[in-house]
Amino acid sequence: MTAPLWEPDPRRHPWRNDLAAIGLEGRVPSSRFVEGQVRQVRQGCTSLKAAPNDGAVQISQLLFGEIITIYEDINGWVWGQNSTDGYVGYILSSALAADIHRPTHRIAALRSFLYSKPTLKLPPLDVFSFTTEVRAVGGAENGYVELATGGWIFAGHLAPLAMVEPDTVATALRLLGIPYLWGGRSSLGIDCSALVQLVLAAAGIKAPRDSDMQRGEVGISCGPVRPDGAGLIVQRGDIVFFPGHVGLMIDHEHLVHATAFVMAVTVEPLAAVISRTDPTRGGGLLAVRRLGSPSAVLMG
Repeated sequence: MTAPLWEPDPRRHPWRNDLAAIGLEGRVPSSRFVEGQVRQVRQGCTSLKAAPNDGAVQISQLLFGEIITIYEDINGWVWGQNSTDGYVGYILSSALAADIHRPTHRIAALRSFLYSKPTLKLPPLDVFSFTTEVRAVGGAENGYVELATGGWIFAGHLAPLAMVEPDTVATALRLLGIPYLWGGRSSLGIDCSALVQLVLAAAGIKAPRDSDMQRGEVGISCGPVRPDGAGLIVQRGDIVFFPGHVGLMIDHEHLVHATAFVMAVTVEPLAAVISRTDPTRGGGLLAVRRLGSPSAVLMG
């Protein structure tokens, strides 16, 4: 039997016709293959762009502390790959630093300010989003903890890396009302697949960036579904997929998702979302996946 052909995905493989990661040599056509250099994000949140200019589409975001392997650095922009989810794009080089600090804690609050000293009366230096990983040094002072990268953050907003939030639905509901942002991946603005990625990260589960990737890799398939959802039986925490969209079931009827329809994270009846995506014209429901066993899920 012939093995299926491997096809590179430019979203997940550092590959262009003129430049690619050395690990892809012999697998993709490119005029040059290079070793990457490791850098760490030093801003609360920074854009990952489709092209190296300010006006380019934001395809994702990187959070403070994330590690990126860069393959090109030119004119203030780097081209590289995020280690968290493998996503590839362009980032401002000013958002990165060469020194790497391994995290000890993550931000458990929706967001938390960074201060130059352990007091809330000073102007904040930055703001960190939910799930951002940081390295704390020393003990608390005045209720704040110093970070290895500089600045102080409120100790009550930190949780040890090992502490997880297993109820993905409860986590998603904490994000209700956060604005929808194309490519957004923080609690300041988020898109549909990033919502799923973020709540899974809080539960200690790694997930890819885009909804089509998640549909193929997250959880266990609950079997075939009809586009109109007829006969569907779902449960809390099930992840449901539509063309270019994804959300989580909070019960057997309602979905929490980040949607451009209302430009926010919201709760809607699943039937309304299915109808709006028009199953009669190639839309509707594509798949249901479950983090645990898929038994007892589906259909008539």
